[in-house]
Amino acid sequence: MAILVDTNIIIDIVSDDPNWADWSITILEQYADQELSINPAVYAELCFNYDSVEEVDYLIRQFELNYQEIPRDGLFRAAQAFKVYKSKGGTKDFVLPDFFIGGHAESYNSRLITRNVKRYRTYFPAVTIINP
Repeated sequence: MAILVDTNIIIDIVSDDPNWADWSITILEQYADQELSINPAVYAELCFNYDSVEEVDYLIRQFELNYQEIPRDGLFRAAQAFKVYKSKGGTKDFVLPDFFIGGHAESYNSRLITRNVKRYRTYFPAVTIINP
């Protein structure tokens, strides 16, 4: 079973974040023998900091990450979680990347490595979170 890796973990490492880089490196090393994956939402977030697809693809290869599409069930779960978010007074008008990531993890019963725990625990309580 794949483990999804949230964008913040990768950015911690490439930016050498003084608070989180060491933890993020350690956790990826700890789970390196398992299938570590990203999805289109993570890919798109990574693209923000790079000038070409080739650079992002190189980064993904360096981290030995697999790329998985979000299954339709995951997209459905993302939309349902977003509906709950809106009903609780959420102010965003579009489905946030975290919802796509959480829906994907939930649909595949995958674990998720992230530092941003609150939204995932609130809207995807069935997802096992690997966090600091």
